[in-house]
Amino acid sequence: MSSFFVGTSGWSYPTWRGDFYPPGLVHRRELEYLSHRTTSAEINGSFYSLQRPSSYAAWRDQTPDDFVFAVKGGRFITHLKRLHDVGPALANFFASGVLALPPQLGPILWQLPARQPYDADLLEAFFSLLPRDTTQAERLAQQHDDKIKESRTLTRATSYTPLRHALEPRHDSFLEPEAADLLRRHDIAMVLSDSAGRWPVIDRDTAGFRYVRLHGDTELYTSGYSPEALDRWTARCRTWSAAGQDVYVYFDNDAKGYAPHDAVGLLARLTESAH
Repeated sequence: MSSFFVGTSGWSYPTWRGDFYPPGLVHRRELEYLSHRTTSAEINGSFYSLQRPSSYAAWRDQTPDDFVFAVKGGRFITHLKRLHDVGPALANFFASGVLALPPQLGPILWQLPARQPYDADLLEAFFSLLPRDTTQAERLAQQHDDKIKESRTLTRATSYTPLRHALEPRHDSFLEPEAADLLRRHDIAMVLSDSAGRWPVIDRDTAGFRYVRLHGDTELYTSGYSPEALDRWTARCRTWSAAGQDVYVYFDNDAKGYAPHDAVGLLARLTESAH
């Protein structure tokens, strides 16, 4: 049975307060509130800096057991190192607390810079380093260096689970069939990114699941999705699910607070269509 995991990229935004979040809701309960209206969320703080094991554990404990977290890989790996010589950085990332999430851990998202073109050898080397289950992730995490304090590491997973990875390229060269072929060989999902025309739309089936990021229908980060647009995405999600694929969809149009409302709207449509 395939599943739909629909939510938002992050959850702590001032524009959501008093709108999606009820007036007076304390900030520490925002994730809890979101988790009862959606089925997933992207952790995006992990993109900007290494988080703490205590933070991952708190997020896990604030949400229902069937709520799923996607985790955004660190920009130190993708944007500063540009995927070059990232073994130690990957070890630090997986030691920083990600292993506190299973069994609620969903895909790891690797977003590439817009100026980074397709490079088969570089990607092949990067993909070969990625752990494919929590046992491999534990072994990798144990190789962390002294840039992360021992007291802020977690190198044992709370439970065993396979790991999924998704890649969000933003360069036209990834439209070439060769790029999809490489991701397919490594079972890495090619992210379908809707960005109001800013980056290429790459719709390729490359893994056993689909991963969609909706950055704004007509304006990047700021515009909402109309009922007609949500209907179209519902149809696409149902097609993927009918083929046996789990579907992960995250709304990143958070600037004016549309993201959580759109996530709830899409999830409602998908839930209705399942009955």
